[in-house]
Amino acid sequence: MHAPSFSTRPRVLAAFAVPALALALAACGSQAADPATTPSSSGEPVAGGELTFAIGNDPISLNPSGTGSGNDTWYVTRQLVDSLLWQDPADGTLHPWLATGWTANADATSFTFTLRDDVTFSDGTPLTAQSVKSTFDDAIAAGALSQAAPLLAGYDQSVAVDEHTVEVRFSRPNAAFPQAASSVTLGILGEATFAVPFADRASGEAVVASGPFVLDHYAKDVETVLTAREDYAWGPDGRENTGAAHLEGVTFQVLPEAGVRTGSLTSEQVDVAGGIAPSDVPGVRDAGLGLVTRANPGIVFGLSFNGASTLGADPAVREAVSLAIDRDVVRDTALTEDFAVATSVLSHTTPGAVDLSEDITTDADAAVEVLEDAGWAREGDGLFAKDGAPLELEVVWISNFGPNQTSLELIQQQLKDVGIGVNLWSGTVPEFTERLKAGQFDAAWGNLSRADGDVLRTQYSSAATNYYRVDDPELEALLQEQLTVADPAARTEVVAQVQERLLATHAQVPVHELTTVVGTLTDVHGVELGADSRLDQLTSAWLDR
Repeated sequence: MHAPSFSTRPRVLAAFAVPALALALAACGSQAADPATTPSSSGEPVAGGELTFAIGNDPISLNPSGTGSGNDTWYVTRQLVDSLLWQDPADGTLHPWLATGWTANADATSFTFTLRDDVTFSDGTPLTAQSVKSTFDDAIAAGALSQAAPLLAGYDQSVAVDEHTVEVRFSRPNAAFPQAASSVTLGILGEATFAVPFADRASGEAVVASGPFVLDHYAKDVETVLTAREDYAWGPDGRENTGAAHLEGVTFQVLPEAGVRTGSLTSEQVDVAGGIAPSDVPGVRDAGLGLVTRANPGIVFGLSFNGASTLGADPAVREAVSLAIDRDVVRDTALTEDFAVATSVLSHTTPGAVDLSEDITTDADAAVEVLEDAGWAREGDGLFAKDGAPLELEVVWISNFGPNQTSLELIQQQLKDVGIGVNLWSGTVPEFTERLKAGQFDAAWGNLSRADGDVLRTQYSSAATNYYRVDDPELEALLQEQLTVADPAARTEVVAQVQERLLATHAQVPVHELTTVVGTLTDVHGVELGADSRLDQLTSAWLDR
């Protein structure tokens, strides 16, 4: 696979077939890639069998809006929960799912959803407007414990207009909400869930949802076992199979080492392996096994600076870091051509992404000059220093993506070559999150997948998580403005300005896009990736054996 080409002009995606007022809130921007799926078979899907799926990290929390381990968590929770809307991976447009239709007012502060009347949760209770209200109210009440709060920015209340009509109201515009309503994080839960305190739902035993699978058991750091619901019949029309899963069950087996996952796949100990390391991709291909790949939308892998640290707040340091990194070397050494070098802070599959590659340059001599002009001077060890303090960055990261260490060690050497020292710290997801919350870093390495440009607000707005403590009123104004713009083309322009501002200030230094790579045995069919490039529900998956 060759790295994709890019257009320098954003393209507006086709409108989706919903009421006219909601058209203005459709995803917009660069055309997303076609959905990735396992190779088709000439035969008809076979019912039965259990799929074993190897993942790299324990889910940590099976509560959909709880804080988990990222992609591996959503792989599991997506099987348990449905959402109001479904985002088409082919073009980023939104379509009905639990909601049969929806409308929005002119200033994007009120969204009315009409719900299906044939949906039941796993405990047999029906989906109602109250289910939606309770789900969103619960996420807001959980505060920092919930990952949903940034997606519900400005949430005021939800009103059950009648049994199958719910109005979601915001105190300020939230034009990104319809896309957020398609996410796993805002998956709708049954009323029994809320009888258990939010903090006590991580094991999943208290989670009552309407998805095609239900929890059999969860063993921390070992496995999560799901069984299929025989009565599931309300998948989104865009899927090949909208009814009950062909499979009888799925076991998500935790295998932290990427090489072990690949080895388990090639030796047929597992049916599917997530997070195939780039170095293992050629071997999987040579073995004739299946590969499901798709570039992730959202924020690309790169360095996000802590605006409250002395070094992170220094514009010369940020610019020098950006100039010193040779992104092609990082991609070619740590990854494969399945991964694209970053052309913006957003990946090319993100609605609203624009190609800003001309503004992303590598020039080691210029990096040195920027630091010298800012008063930094090289010491005997070759590193820059100012006022007796060395230029040594504390960079934090997590190992939820195998090549991270190789990428960072390359970047560490590239920065050292221009006189910038780097200390690398890595820990578990909870430890990493605590570091971000405490501000104990100068820069953090990572990415964040979401198929909407609003992902930039959730990361860099001082009114969101505020992990990066960016002090930039102009950026903040743009991040908030894009939420207020209902017209798709106009919103694309604002999102483009956000990307340009982040690059101009080097608050985020983009390096490479993430591509989801899933390996499968040849007799596994119908494994699909969604618009967020994470595992979609496995209703269409089947085993030819």
